[in-house]
Amino acid sequence: MSEEEVAVEAALAAASVLRQGGPFEVRHKGAVDLVTEMDVRCEQAIRDVLARHTPDIPVLGEEGGGASAAETRWVVDPIDGTTNFVHGFPFYATSIGLEVDGVPTVGVIHDHVRALTYRATRGKGAFAADAPIRVSDVRTLEGALCATGFAYDRRTNSTFYLRFVQAFLQRGQCIRRGGASSLDLALTAAGHIDLYWEFHLARWDVAAGIVLVEEAGGTVTPIPGRTLAGPASIIASNGWLHEAATDVIGRVQRQHPEGVLAEEGG
Repeated sequence: MSEEEVAVEAALAAASVLRQGGPFEVRHKGAVDLVTEMDVRCEQAIRDVLARHTPDIPVLGEEGGGASAAETRWVVDPIDGTTNFVHGFPFYATSIGLEVDGVPTVGVIHDHVRALTYRATRGKGAFAADAPIRVSDVRTLEGALCATGFAYDRRTNSTFYLRFVQAFLQRGQCIRRGGASSLDLALTAAGHIDLYWEFHLARWDVAAGIVLVEEAGGTVTPIPGRTLAGPASIIASNGWLHEAATDVIGRVQRQHPEGVLAEEGG
C-alpha cells in the first residue's frame, strides 16, 4: 500500500467517526479557537490507521501533538474548520500530509460535506476522487476569485488583515472566506479558487494542500518576508496570478509594516 493510499484510508476513518454523529462537548483552546470531542476521536482514528501501516513514521497532530522536530512525519488536522463543524456550516475537512526530509510529499484532504477526497503524491499529479484536477487558467487579478482567512488574533489585529482584504476587493473579482484552509488549498488545486493567501497557519493546515496545489500545476510561496514553516504565511495560486498577488501583498506590507502577533491557526 502506498503512503497516499494509507492517508486516504486514514481520512476515511475520520469520516466514519463523523458519520456516527452523536452529542459532543465543545471546549475553547483560545478566545476564538474551538475543539470538540470529535476532533480528538477523529485524530485517534487517523493515528490508528497510520500506526498500523507506517509504524516507523511519527505523527504530528493538531490535538495530540507529537513529532514536532521530525523531518519525516505525518502531519494531521483531524477537523480543519472546527468552528464551521460546530455551527453546522458546511465547509470542513480532514487534512493529512506526509513530509519527507521536510518536503511535503503526499497530501490528502477529505471534504466531509461533499464526501470528496482530494489526493496527490509529488511527481504523480493531483486528483479529486479518481479525476485529475488542474488549477485555473485565469490570467488577471480582475478576473480572479480570491480566498483568505484570518488568524486567531483577529479580534485584536483585524485592521491588519482587512487591509489585504481591501486591496484584493479593489483588484480582484471577489473574495471568499470559507474558514478551512485545507479546503481553500484543495479548491485552488481544483481550479475553483484562483488565488489564496493567509497569515499564521499551523503546519497541519498547509502540509497536504501544498502538495495538491503544486501537483495541480499551481504555485505556493511564503508571503514576502515570512515562511512556510510553522506558523506558515502562504500565497497559493494558479501560477499566472502569483507575481501580481505577491506584489499586492508586498505593497500593503510596505505601507503598513507592523507585525502580526498571531498564534498558530486559521
